Amino acid sequence: MSRHERASAMQGPAAELAHRLAREAEAVCRHYLSNGRREGRYWLVGDVDNNPGRSLYVRLRGADDAHGGAGKWTDAATGDHGDLLDLIAARKRLHTLRDTLDEARQFLSLPRPEPSITGRREPPAPTGSPEAARRLFAMAKPIAGTIAQTYLRQRGITDLRDCGALRFHPRCWYRGDEDDPRDRARDAWPALIAAVTDLDGAITGAHRTWLASSGEDKAPVSSPRRAMGHLLGNAVRFGGATDLLVAGEGIETMLSLRQIAPDLPMAAALSANHLAALRLPPTLRRLYIARDQDPAGERAHETLASRAADLGIDVAPLEPAHDDFNDDLRRLGCGALAARVRSQLVPEDAACFCA
Repeated sequence: MSRHERASAMQGPAAELAHRLAREAEAVCRHYLSNGRREGRYWLVGDVDNNPGRSLYVRLRGADDAHGGAGKWTDAATGDHGDLLDLIAARKRLHTLRDTLDEARQFLSLPRPEPSITGRREPPAPTGSPEAARRLFAMAKPIAGTIAQTYLRQRGITDLRDCGALRFHPRCWYRGDEDDPRDRARDAWPALIAAVTDLDGAITGAHRTWLASSGEDKAPVSSPRRAMGHLLGNAVRFGGATDLLVAGEGIETMLSLRQIAPDLPMAAALSANHLAALRLPPTLRRLYIARDQDPAGERAHETLASRAADLGIDVAPLEPAHDDFNDDLRRLGCGALAARVRSQLVPEDAACFCA
């Protein structure tokens, strides 16, 4: 999560500590990534585990509020990125924002905040609200090396570059229902957390996929996928869309397409109804709609295609051979999927994004 997103989500201590760390970016790197070295304006190291190499780079100078400001880091091998609070959390294996802030204060030699006179904590966010979604995403961590990454690999999804919308929570609360007998359901499971954002990038909701402890499948509960917050019109986004976008229903569907076209901007609306209501960037000139092969998917395609055409946007369907594109990826393999999708793209897009 970027410093800007964290400030929007949490306000106060997290944003202030992120700014302080950015001003001491080189000192942070020398402490937590001691096997790296400085080259110009960057600190280079192998990964967040401090292995030697050059894959991960941290910017040491720049405006605090700039997209490429001091403290911003990216791992070119995994696509993980964030600010120095994210880096500290990943390096120290910290699973809560509170522990991360405590570690940052210790590094900066700052005292822990005194408890308020009344002893009251920040009031809880309303259940299922956008604020609850923002807090959940802030508490999660990058997915590299986690059960969430294991789960996606089981689904054939290995390339996770530019997937900052995805995070991992080791113990995400699951509330069972009448289909989850108490002796079968646990209070919390590991979960893949996806940020739902509007066209301006503000987090409006979150999607949770609860996972088995091995990461080899979803958790054995009746509803392993649930969303919260304001979803209508919004989506889980991969890449910044301006004139071109691929839109579909499921996260794994869109991640499957990204295995063959990682630079093509995509949006997962999370359901057929939400796909039909997806808000489109005003600069969009071409929209590809990745259809699911069922009646709901057909209706969503027709509705969204009609809306886009009314806005003067060129529309083209992307049709899987089986139920959806993740099914195609696992059954056909990357090569055959790439050939199938390439044949459905406008030639100039196929040449640019599926070379």
